[in-house]
Amino acid sequence: MKNERESTTERLKRLEETIPGVSPADCRDRLEQGARLVDVREGDEHRTERILGSVHCSRSFLELQVEKLLPRYDEELILYCKSGMRSLLAAETMRSLGYQNISSLIGGFEGWKSHGFPIEVPESFDDLDRIRYSRHISIPEVGEAGQRKLLDARVLLVGGGGLGCPAALYLAAAGVGHIAVVDFDRVDASNLQRQILYRTDRVGSPKAVAARDTLAGLNPGIEVLGIEERLNIQNVDELVQGYDVVLDGADNFATRYLINDAAVKHSLTCVHGSVFRFEGQVSVFRPTEGPCYRCLYPAAPPAGAAPSCAEAGVLGVLPGMIGLLMAVETIKSILDIGELLIGSLLTYDALEVEFRQLKLQRRPDCHVCSGAFPGYTEIAESCSV
Repeated sequence: MKNERESTTERLKRLEETIPGVSPADCRDRLEQGARLVDVREGDEHRTERILGSVHCSRSFLELQVEKLLPRYDEELILYCKSGMRSLLAAETMRSLGYQNISSLIGGFEGWKSHGFPIEVPESFDDLDRIRYSRHISIPEVGEAGQRKLLDARVLLVGGGGLGCPAALYLAAAGVGHIAVVDFDRVDASNLQRQILYRTDRVGSPKAVAARDTLAGLNPGIEVLGIEERLNIQNVDELVQGYDVVLDGADNFATRYLINDAAVKHSLTCVHGSVFRFEGQVSVFRPTEGPCYRCLYPAAPPAGAAPSCAEAGVLGVLPGMIGLLMAVETIKSILDIGELLIGSLLTYDALEVEFRQLKLQRRPDCHVCSGAFPGYTEIAESCSV
């Protein structure tokens, strides 16, 4: 009986006739018109050198990853491999998954390179970093490019207290390359119930210094700065300058409003968190896209109207929960993935085990974010619980 099984040579020949081929010059023109380039080579090939701007989706994991990386089935996609054969096989698979506008780069990466068209040689990770961040690198939404974004990112944490401690630990562990902790206070024994950056032997030490030492010990490959200053109108512009994200881990209204106003003035993303006894809340304020903190709380209560932090109290593990959510939103902001809590306030009730998400609107009469920045204003300091 005759074997009717299609040979690899016959299959490739059939695919060359049915999958549109695109020359390197043609490909360059289509990219300028909005087509996307997909690298189906293996990870080590993609890490060595690649066509500028290409999305990586290894043919070995195509069926598992492609729909997450490329959710639009009607988008024009040009696939490439080393020489043009694997991209034909990958195109056949993607057609079977429902992708409608697939073509293959003739000659693959080598053909593109021989024409002198732009490629990039990514900055490589050393062996230790490749091991340290391996779980990030294996996530399609992060990968090496995303981990590089994290390493290049600059995050300012205002407040090394209950919220700042867990956020700082996980941002450092994640490989955020430059972290600064601003705190003028010293470690007190009452902090140890929730402020997990500090140990008993650091009681009496400046929080900024203790935080810096702990974070540097956790990840020596990042830069950590401890700033022993109280944030105020005189120094806020200088302190926030050059950062991508500001984390608001403050415990008083005056500092919270100042952080918000500086973020609006400098167009920075501000990740907000606060806790009270068994309840916490998280939001993200990005002045170009949604409301600011003053839209949520237009004015602080009069001095003395809010209970002191010591009087109010807080369940020790609650800042850990809220601080981690702040770290998650920060990482998503850096990587530009997922849906941020912009225009939303996420609340958590630990006693009821209940999360609620409330929609926020920009106030048209907000005197900070609705028009020209009016300048900073002094606010009497009071607890913000």
